[in-house]
Amino acid sequence: MWLEATLALLALAVALSLRPWRMLQGGALTPWMATIVFLPLLWLLPQRMPPGLAVQFSGACLLVLMVGWPLAVLALCVVALLVWALGSLSAVAVLSQLVWVGLVPATLALLLGAALRRWLPPNPFVYVLGRGFLGTAACVFVAGAVQELLYRLVGQVGLEQALVAHWLMAWGDAFLTGMGAAIFVAFAPQWLATWSDTRYLRPPEP
Repeated sequence: MWLEATLALLALAVALSLRPWRMLQGGALTPWMATIVFLPLLWLLPQRMPPGLAVQFSGACLLVLMVGWPLAVLALCVVALLVWALGSLSAVAVLSQLVWVGLVPATLALLLGAALRRWLPPNPFVYVLGRGFLGTAACVFVAGAVQELLYRLVGQVGLEQALVAHWLMAWGDAFLTGMGAAIFVAFAPQWLATWSDTRYLRPPEP
């Protein structure tokens, strides 16, 4: 619990220091508000299903693509508060959900995006497939795997089955994020704070 609380407070402090609310005056307000409405429903879904492994869709990687990491952190914190208020989980369980389903995948998506921008050409397919599809699968699975490994260190069992479940759920999240990124690139690029027509659609240099 203390590790998760420290990670959450650190992420929130860094996000607030960047003053992300300035982006709400532009095109980020609509996708940010849409996230506040729909993402809690996605996070509450496991509470309505039969008990089992606590795996679920994240949505954090798509959120980073839409509003950037600082605003994504604020949105995820609000979503966690709504899940705690509307659901049946304890504050400790919701904190764990916030960190491992939200903040860690979002931060990994930020780092992956920076690496792709640094090492790969500015191509729309790199953006959609690298950041939207394959990148989401990697970020969500790594976050789930680290969570399970840490939980295993404190005595929980069933690691192999948990990793398989996280692997399968990561690809479901990847499909949704990749599809959403492709749709927004084609029809609503203003909903993607990480997209730039100048960067990704410029003609190749001679």
